[in-house]
Amino acid sequence: MKKILNDPNNFVNEMLEGMYKAHPEMVSSVGSDLRCLVRKDAPVMNKVAIATGGGSGHLPVFLGYVGQGMLDGTAIGDVFQSPSSDQMLEVTKRIHGGRGVLYVYGNYGGDVMNFDMATEMASLEDIEVRTVLVKEDVASASKDRADTRRGVAGMVFAFKIAGAKADLGASLEEVEAATIKALANMRTMGVALSPCILPAVGRPTFNVPDGEMELGMGIHGEPGVRRGKLETADQIGDTILETISADMTILSGDSVAVMVNGLGATPPEELYILYRRVHDNLEQLGVKVHKAFVGEYATSLEMAGASITILKLDAELQALLDHPAHTPMFRV
Repeated sequence: MKKILNDPNNFVNEMLEGMYKAHPEMVSSVGSDLRCLVRKDAPVMNKVAIATGGGSGHLPVFLGYVGQGMLDGTAIGDVFQSPSSDQMLEVTKRIHGGRGVLYVYGNYGGDVMNFDMATEMASLEDIEVRTVLVKEDVASASKDRADTRRGVAGMVFAFKIAGAKADLGASLEEVEAATIKALANMRTMGVALSPCILPAVGRPTFNVPDGEMELGMGIHGEPGVRRGKLETADQIGDTILETISADMTILSGDSVAVMVNGLGATPPEELYILYRRVHDNLEQLGVKVHKAFVGEYATSLEMAGASITILKLDAELQALLDHPAHTPMFRV
């Protein structure tokens, strides 16, 4: 293992100390708990607050999207581990501006359990909380079991839509509805080329042999749909787009946002090669790419690979996607 570390057991807290020192004008902690991060001006009164959380190891998710026009707060746990319900409650109380809180997070068992507990505890504080689960990874379950799918890079679009709707003064019900609408029109699929190494463990979490890839692998190393010989960028792009198109109808005349997301160790040059193919295929279908996002948006430490997310837009979703946002790692 070669990493720029001190004590691996201090990995998360030292990373958070760096975040707070680098962006003091944007974010702060809730009391002394570094793992409860909120926007500097929280609570924003008379606005629905947006919160998320999950395990660390996925920057910019979750910490990098706290700020104007996106998230109001987040709680994180150790690497790939859920934050506690108490931490999520502290974030919820700190960001509540009087109009309720919407939880938007990935569909993972530990997160669901702790967030549900936080919701119950928040109700005792007279804070109304609603939840929208992100579950847009087409590789993680068949279409008839879509409610069991994982949430991956598409959660960034969900944060953006929810945050923009809240920023415009919408009610909790309206923010929830816009976020659900976005997720109904969004799909993601990825490919992994190499594993990641948890700092406290010091060895790879799984193995992808040289010259091979795993199509559909999750961001924690969850099994994909196929392991085999490493394919070309064009072949990977074609397969992923075809799979997404089969799951979510994309027709000539549609407008979409496309995210080609690096998982942590893939050079941006390779991401642009992949985007080139996706863009050309969509163009051939008569689909307009309204906005492209190419870079690292939801990573898995130093895992090599990429994911592709397609968000089909209507007038409302397009306006919300374009709405200004200012966070440490995402700006419009």
